[in-house]
Amino acid sequence: MSEANGEPIARGPALFARIGEPALRAVLADFYDRVFADVMIGFFFAGLSRAHLVEREYELTAKLLGAPGVVYRGQPMRTAHGKHSIFGGQFERRLQILRETLADHAVDPDVQRVWIEHTLALRAQITHDRGSECEDPPPRLVIARPEPPPDAKIQLGRRPRQRP
Repeated sequence: MSEANGEPIARGPALFARIGEPALRAVLADFYDRVFADVMIGFFFAGLSRAHLVEREYELTAKLLGAPGVVYRGQPMRTAHGKHSIFGGQFERRLQILRETLADHAVDPDVQRVWIEHTLALRAQITHDRGSECEDPPPRLVIARPEPPPDAKIQLGRRPRQRP
């Protein structure tokens, strides 16, 4: 269950009704048009049936949102995506396209939140690559000595040899 303003967002017919079947199908058709055309991830979809993907995604998303009587008939996520080497950045690209599509269609904010959170929850089933997340800051690198103060004496020449 997701939360909106600290309150849980209940999945069910009421949440699904905020988008409805025609609008959900329109969002998914637009989303897959964008995905198929995308230079970063479109190649994954070459030769696949757009209509088939839209239908499976409709089943998955409608069921997730609480549409009554909808059954997901597709493969488990791990099976469907396991034959591809999907990098974290590619997962993030698909997610960004989804966010932009949802915003462009003015999808209800609670529907967007539940949909995006569910997509993020599926990440480990789609890619093993951690992608672009950064948990710890990188170590600080020292490339050069700090500059001396402007009034410091400049020493020219070689260092004197140390004798044994």
